[in-house]
Amino acid sequence: MSFHPGELAVQRRMGQADIADRVGRMIRADIPAVAASFLAEQPMVVLAAADPAGRLWASQLAGQPGFVRVLDAETIALDARVPAGDPLSGSMDRPNRIGLIALQPQRRRRMRVNGRALPGDGGMRITVDQVYSNCPKYISRREVTSYSPDAAVPVPRRGAELDDRQRAVIAAADTFFVATADAEGNADASHRGGNPGFLQVLSPTRLRWPDYRGNSMFMTLGNIEVNPRCGLLIPEWSGGGALQLTGRAELNWESVTFAAGAQCSVDFTIEEVIDTRGAGPLRWGPAELSPVNP
Repeated sequence: MSFHPGELAVQRRMGQADIADRVGRMIRADIPAVAASFLAEQPMVVLAAADPAGRLWASQLAGQPGFVRVLDAETIALDARVPAGDPLSGSMDRPNRIGLIALQPQRRRRMRVNGRALPGDGGMRITVDQVYSNCPKYISRREVTSYSPDAAVPVPRRGAELDDRQRAVIAAADTFFVATADAEGNADASHRGGNPGFLQVLSPTRLRWPDYRGNSMFMTLGNIEVNPRCGLLIPEWSGGGALQLTGRAELNWESVTFAAGAQCSVDFTIEEVIDTRGAGPLRWGPAELSPVNP
């Protein structure tokens, strides 16, 4: 595994370059059998990619377990289309560099895939560049309560800043997903978790979140170091909806802004908000917060 300059810079600043070098050996360019089995069990994945304007978004895709299938050691079939109205709906009709994260809240497990996607029958085909699992830290446990594949998808609401309801959704969040990319546009999807309130609303157009100790590779922070474009997905688990935000992120090294347990913080400036209330076929039960949350 070779890290790009942004990742290396953050690893050195954090004093964790040696750890990152060891942990990075777990990243594979093929799909092991255990990863194939894990993907086949999942009813949901989060996709990170850029839209035609180069803005990054994170989008949620759902289906019956098996809708994510490993075809061979380097190829994944994703049998789902990005819903109409989603900011990535037109972007996946052409080749695109993507990040994918499969989160299993029931068992606090997750794995990430980075690669190149091509449109295919009923969805897309992904050729992988990186495949790896992450630890269970900061994942809230929750269970699926219902799956309604034929549920109507409402028209998303769009805006340039957060309204009061959206700010309340963010303040209550224990989980969100981050879309980033390196200087060459290679996308990545990652998970962030914590106690409600860890994702702070500073203003209708500004957010901040703490970066807690993780795997020391700093893929998300390393991408932000060299490319400020960023997208967030904040699920509304019980109602099936989500907030999707795109904008620009900045690493904040001022210790006075750190939350307890954080190594640094990330400031995010919103450029667009997409609110899909009650969308998506999955409904989830209440959260059991991670016992390692700061």
